[in-house]
Amino acid sequence: MLPLAAMRVTAISDLHGAVEHLQGIGGDVLLVLGDLINILDYRTWDGILVEVFGRDSVREAADLRAQGRFDEARRTILERVDDPHEARARIAELARRDYERVFDALPRPVYVTFGNVDIPDLLRSLVPDGVRFVDAEAVALGSMSFGFVGGGVRTPLGIPGEVPEEDYDAKFERVGAVDVICTHLPPRIPWFVYDVVARKFEPGSTGLITHIQRTRPKFALFGHVHNPLVASGNIGETVLVNVGHFQAHGRGYTIDVPD
Repeated sequence: MLPLAAMRVTAISDLHGAVEHLQGIGGDVLLVLGDLINILDYRTWDGILVEVFGRDSVREAADLRAQGRFDEARRTILERVDDPHEARARIAELARRDYERVFDALPRPVYVTFGNVDIPDLLRSLVPDGVRFVDAEAVALGSMSFGFVGGGVRTPLGIPGEVPEEDYDAKFERVGAVDVICTHLPPRIPWFVYDVVARKFEPGSTGLITHIQRTRPKFALFGHVHNPLVASGNIGETVLVNVGHFQAHGRGYTIDVPD
């Protein structure tokens, strides 16, 4: 007979403010693998950046970014506002609003790490009772251990949720060997980092690959790429799973933890 599950652990990622989906999420424990707030939804062209800078400016800047013209994109969007410092303060204000909405809607208990578009210090400061912020650490859930590595690696965007790659990789050393490694970034393997809708390669982590090869967890769960070419696979016996674009689909990935 199969062992009865003592606990159902559900992981989601890339929530991006979609609190309406949380009512139907199941499981005994929820894991949120980053990107809690909606900075910009490329499907609908709404989000915090549009509220601050306007849709036309954001579209133009996004086109420049897609061409790799990051400095021009920054100049374009900042030139459209009277006071860049006031604009940044407004972004922080709207991010706070989105975090508070998400935290109010999240079921308990829940473990949360940050993604590349999150503002880690602000997120940490707003964590309420019943929500545990986790990064570069491991926790025991039932009979299994879960490790968490939040954020993204540094890119030309230079956003708050990105850290230098050596700092990112050092987090795996602090986590150590676990049954399930949970990250925002996917492993830097072409078919896991390619987005078939955006038609581009997103950042991934080589440190995650090394960690999997060295410690051999049962699962590696991640998000970040909304429309991956491949959503699941293996490195050795480790099962790799992109847990999904929760904002779009309202679904996650559940592990039944045996007693």
